[in-house]
Amino acid sequence: MMLWNALMPDLFHLPLINFWQALGLLLLAKILFSGFRGGPFPGRWREQARQRWMNMTPEERERFKQEWGQRNNETCGGRFPGAENRRSEGPNTQGQPEGTGAA
Repeated sequence: MMLWNALMPDLFHLPLINFWQALGLLLLAKILFSGFRGGPFPGRWREQARQRWMNMTPEERERFKQEWGQRNNETCGGRFPGAENRRSEGPNTQGQPEGTGAA
């Protein structure tokens, strides 16, 4: 609260805040930047995923890559560079490059 009141009004012409407003901002920042999960080890999922990956056989790893590649194409339309198995159907069905104005 003191840092906000010392900097923000002068820099951005924002109002001074009281204790409860500062607490509300802290809670809002917690929700926006770390989500609702919390817990003592928020980055622990990465280590668990790494352990699962290391315990997979090469065949399981390949199947995993294919399934996630298909999910990317289904949810994002394969719009990312390097995405394999791009979908042929979609808004651009004439075979024209997007943005050329050909209808």
